Amino acid sequence: MKKKNTRRLVILLAAVLVLGGSVFLRTRSLSPADAASSGFYARQGLIAVQPQKTPAAQQEPEALPAESEAPLVEARDFVISVIGDNTLASHQYAGASVSYAGRMGDDYSYPYSNTVQYFANDDFTISNLECTLSDKKLQSLEQFYFLAPTAYANILLEGGVDFVTTANNHMEDFGQQGVDDTYAALEDCGIPYGKEGEAQLLSIDGDLTLGIYCDYNHLKPDVEKSTAAVRQLKEDGADYVICAFHWGKELYYKPNDDQITLAHACIDAGADLIYGSHTHNLQPIEEYGEGLILYSMGNWSFGGSTAPTDRDTAIVQVKLHRDESGKVMNTGFDIIPCCVSSRPVTEGYTGDNYNDYRPTPYTEGSQAYYRVLAKLDGSFEPDQEGRDYSDVYAQYA
Repeated sequence: MKKKNTRRLVILLAAVLVLGGSVFLRTRSLSPADAASSGFYARQGLIAVQPQKTPAAQQEPEALPAESEAPLVEARDFVISVIGDNTLASHQYAGASVSYAGRMGDDYSYPYSNTVQYFANDDFTISNLECTLSDKKLQSLEQFYFLAPTAYANILLEGGVDFVTTANNHMEDFGQQGVDDTYAALEDCGIPYGKEGEAQLLSIDGDLTLGIYCDYNHLKPDVEKSTAAVRQLKEDGADYVICAFHWGKELYYKPNDDQITLAHACIDAGADLIYGSHTHNLQPIEEYGEGLILYSMGNWSFGGSTAPTDRDTAIVQVKLHRDESGKVMNTGFDIIPCCVSSRPVTEGYTGDNYNDYRPTPYTEGSQAYYRVLAKLDGSFEPDQEGRDYSDVYAQYA
């Protein structure tokens, strides 16, 4: 059994928090030739410099350390993996052979089979769950029909996912029954989750306390509410605070002003990591103050389309260090550029031969590999942006 199934994440506290400048995005533009060696893509942890010792002849008699100088905790490094949307079901018009269920069958390890190695030895993996889990024949209240069996929660377990946010625009597609069934399925599998507007504390092996705040900020982010949640998590004892925001405009490659304002305000309030989703494509990474902002991680195992218009995604592994005083800080991050599918893209591909819902790393040095890096450093220039979803299924009518 993988280590994620043996480690228990203990939920210490859950509290729903309902409380309340012009900034600019700092990105780095690198050419493919420069990218491979850039520290932006493979950060190294900080190295503690030891003080020079006084020669023995000059040393004063050794004094016992004062009690206040003793280490409070053991110094330790941690790795948090961040991935995009998990939509574990296909739309209602997908043919059986190309649907999520048709590709996977009964093998719940299939969707993560090409990437599980990256999550097997990290300390925490977070994702966005953008579908409903229920065994009932529910009627969707929207045009989308992303309904998966409750047993599909095992996909997250097999893949090594430790936490999912459900604060997104598809959580209530099947009404309250769908919401209740999804939460019950996650609880039955022991997968911690975050709700809309909820802040909670989680423990990693009883050794690091994470504070996680989840919110759906699609239209107009509530800066006051979010920053109040961050401050409360710090007061409640969080060593490291993550804000999971569902925000931005779909298929736009740069964050808008509201995203930037909210992200900066939360880090100023004490957040350490901002995890964005919703846009269905990658947006830049920004280092701001002592925090890290992942404006959008795009799709991951995405059953929402048999042929996504943007097939690029990534794993971002954030590195943390806790010193002996107990202070936890970001020390860097690694990027693993990936494709949402393991199937090759051919000229004129169709839904019948493309997405198999199994994310796969790109070959290092390939054009696609550098395209992902360009999206994450902000230098990518798209041919077009945005999409009108109002009649996305009209072709099937």
